Amino acid sequence: MIIEIDGYWGSVCLSGKKCSKQRISEMYRQTKEMVTYIQDFPDMFCRLYGFDRIPYSDEVSIDLVLDTDTDHIYTPFE
Repeated sequence: MIIEIDGYWGSVCLSGKKCSKQRISEMYRQTKEMVTYIQDFPDMFCRLYGFDRIPYSDEVSIDLVLDTDTDHIYTPFE
């Protein structure tokens, strides 16, 4: 599964085990509670849940987007 984490500080793509949207939402909330600075969110998410950063590319098929500005989790073509 490939997740894009998007925020005012930039965007990061992560790759990891496939999870339901509900589970990703739980993981998002738990991680957000643990970080002081939102820029640290991707690294903390990776450490907690075994995801890896991957290079951003237009050819990558994103499964979910986590918007850290609005706390909205959505599929890219929703």
